[in-house]
Amino acid sequence: MALLPALFLALLAGAHAELPGCKIRVTSAALELVKQEGLRFLEQELEDINIPDVYGAKGHFYYNISDVKVTQLQLISSELHFQPDQDLLLNISNASLGLHFRRQLLYWFLRMYNFFSTFITSGMRFLLNQQICPVLHHAGTVLLNSLLDTVPVRSSVDELVGIDYSLLKDPVVSNGNLDMEFRGAFFPLKEGNWSLLNKAVEPQLDDDERMVYVAFSEFFFDSAMESYFQAGALQLTLVGDKVPNDLDMLLRATYFGSIVLQSPTVINSPLKLKLQAISSPRCTIKPSGTTISVTASVTISLAPPTMPEVELSKMIMEGRLSAKLTLKGKALRAKLDLRRFQIYSNQSALESLALIPLQAPLKTLLQIGVMPLLNERIWRGVQIPLPEGINFVHEVVTNHAGFVTVGADLHFAKGLREVIDKNRSAGGADTVDSSVPPPSAAAA
Repeated sequence: MALLPALFLALLAGAHAELPGCKIRVTSAALELVKQEGLRFLEQELEDINIPDVYGAKGHFYYNISDVKVTQLQLISSELHFQPDQDLLLNISNASLGLHFRRQLLYWFLRMYNFFSTFITSGMRFLLNQQICPVLHHAGTVLLNSLLDTVPVRSSVDELVGIDYSLLKDPVVSNGNLDMEFRGAFFPLKEGNWSLLNKAVEPQLDDDERMVYVAFSEFFFDSAMESYFQAGALQLTLVGDKVPNDLDMLLRATYFGSIVLQSPTVINSPLKLKLQAISSPRCTIKPSGTTISVTASVTISLAPPTMPEVELSKMIMEGRLSAKLTLKGKALRAKLDLRRFQIYSNQSALESLALIPLQAPLKTLLQIGVMPLLNERIWRGVQIPLPEGINFVHEVVTNHAGFVTVGADLHFAKGLREVIDKNRSAGGADTVDSSVPPPSAAAA
């Protein structure tokens, strides 16, 4: 009977587990690129190590080794691969090191040079081990971790909305891939604790030919539109000369009966057209494409400069937009296009019939005047969580039922040294005392 409460708690925890809005898979194809850049960084770090002077005496033998400099470093054989339960494993073997130094040797007996040369070589090897191990430890645990600190976890997209890329659980490492699950949710900046329940299909990642795969569910895009809706951004107002002349004339002719009943000071007032979303738009992703459904109110009024507005009509607009997703650098972008458009009155069917002549002019207004403004605003895109200096190239976008995936390769737009040095100057990485080895120095 004791198993029943435990089973109930397990089911309850599973029922409340948060679904990811974004998943990222790093494949073994990316490791060779990461290894080469990482080894280049390690070589640069080791070439800059500071080796203290060595001097002393042993019996009748006196020695002084000074001005030790690393002149050449070759990491000939190395492997970087995924190892389950240990994340990444880097193995370096057959490394060679060239040194330049000044030496002073005094000894009293002849034919002892080879012996003392072996003594000095062994001592230098021990000294280098004491210097190199702390540098490798610091480079792997502090400096490279400072690179990971550049990954945006919770940041602003613009002045209204932010994005949350918090990890929902520990990364899963297999023999060929590293899989990560992120919250992938937008939020209004004025409501930092705001959240939207994720009821979308969980995105899946099954491919491994490219270096990186990123998957976004419908929730990812729905949370963006909900955030902008909550922030009051999904509305547009056109007044006076902002309304196209042809549409202005058509609207005045359509509502002539209502206009002539107004006072003379109101009849010639500027026309005002206001579009405002009634509810948050919704995204639908299918293998055939991505669409966004919008329901908005359209209010037509006369706007006298010094008098209250006079409403002429209020109608409902339903639109369907297609969204073409692209990835540039590490910014996910969308270009919207109006596909379907319909207006009707929620007052009576007769009024809906009277609105038919406005259908085409309003659609043209949206296509010519509104859609370019909207695309210009969203063209900046939203950043995908990657470290600074790394971008996507050769992107391929694929639609599925309920989610979209992007397969891409990686490109280092900046070297690790450049990014890490930038963090160093900003105080992002601690310095290391190479004279004090870490606890693992002996193992290293």
